[in-house]
Amino acid sequence: QGIILLPLRATCIAFIILLAWLFASIATFRHPGKGSVPLKGWRRRMIQTTLTYLTRTLFFVMGFQVKVKGKIASLLEAPIFVAAPHSSFFDAIISALTGMPSIVSRAENLSTPVFGTILSSLQPVSVSRQDPDSRKNTVIEITKRALSRGQWPQILIFPEGTCTNRSCLITFKQGAFVPQVPVQPVLLRYPNKLVKLCVMTLCQLFTRVEVEFLPVHVPTEEEKNDPFLFANRVRQTMATALNVPVTDHTFEDCRLMISAGQLTLPMEAGLVEFTKISKKLNLKWNNVREQLDTFAAIASASKGGRIGIEEFAEYLKLPISDVLRELFLLFDRNGDGTIDFREYVIGLSILCNPANTEETIRMAFKLFDMDEDGTITENEFACIIQSALGVPELDVSMLFKEIDADETGKLSYDEFKDFALKHPEYAKLFTTYLELQRYHLVRKTTIPVTETPTARNKVCPEGNEEDNLSTSDKKDD
Repeated sequence: QGIILLPLRATCIAFIILLAWLFASIATFRHPGKGSVPLKGWRRRMIQTTLTYLTRTLFFVMGFQVKVKGKIASLLEAPIFVAAPHSSFFDAIISALTGMPSIVSRAENLSTPVFGTILSSLQPVSVSRQDPDSRKNTVIEITKRALSRGQWPQILIFPEGTCTNRSCLITFKQGAFVPQVPVQPVLLRYPNKLVKLCVMTLCQLFTRVEVEFLPVHVPTEEEKNDPFLFANRVRQTMATALNVPVTDHTFEDCRLMISAGQLTLPMEAGLVEFTKISKKLNLKWNNVREQLDTFAAIASASKGGRIGIEEFAEYLKLPISDVLRELFLLFDRNGDGTIDFREYVIGLSILCNPANTEETIRMAFKLFDMDEDGTITENEFACIIQSALGVPELDVSMLFKEIDADETGKLSYDEFKDFALKHPEYAKLFTTYLELQRYHLVRKTTIPVTETPTARNKVCPEGNEEDNLSTSDKKDD
């Protein structure tokens, strides 16, 4: 039965899409602004009438039986529709029911042949991944349109920001709630099994879908001042109507989970609940994604996606010592002797703030630069690391070569700084040495010294009795 339906439906779909492209091309022909000026008059009526009809026909041909509940709000009643749960591109059925509103779409989609023209006729809010200010600009554009008093069409937003399995509602992004305007929640249900793979869905005789328009949610003064609160209350209303739970996981969590899977880490090892800790730690997606790569590289030597102190020491190219154990404990939040990705991210944040400030890095560089010639040799570098760790015979050649990017045998300040910022795990070693230096200064001012004082920043494991502290002394420091 599916073999018969598939070619017949595919032919009809292709014909409908070509018709939609034709009308979209006519409506946008010689239209100024390229999305910055709203379609008006006959152009807008053509899009709303023809594309609505063609989209409904398209879903009918695909075998969708649509049941609509509730009243659809007008543009003045609710400038924004918020729909959930978002599980597939079939959710676009809402567009046909609401008069083809604008949507939020990636800028790259607008250049797609045929579909790009159809999408452009809807005048979407485009998001560019190359633009670092894309998120801010998107919110500004949504706000401008929502407050335009009818000049722009309504906006349809899936606030989850990604597709889910419909078992719960994840954290809503705040873009739809920043404009402080009323929103209409829209629910999606698929009573019979929806196969996300388009070909398999087309092979089904029919697919039922229920679209329910809930009453318009008008924000209170408290919600207007707090988009996060506004979003959470709308989400809770929708979750109650759907009879599903909510979860604090976010779109970024889903991306991390996918990335963790690609790096062959257990999915749970890649999860960081951004809504709970991102504001506290000022986490950014790009930095966390890089940290996930680093964590995966370390965890590849262990089992289960967790790092033990042995793998941690091997990654740092340092032996296990009291100082290294103290550093490891900064990461091991629950004290189980291993580090998962969440603990790793939190540990890095602790080390970076304030250990890796410009001032700390510059001071550490001066301490390493014993002859004050503006560079650090391998001997100078070894001297400080050996002293900080309390391991006089430590071979640091591999670590030194990793920092020496230009392979000159000497470290410039820029090389040192770049390494310190990219590998904050080493910051603890620098601050440990600084604390060790202060300890020496205190002892020299309180204990009579008969031998010749050492020059500034020339504390070294050999040749200085005072520097050769016992392991227990260093631990106390």
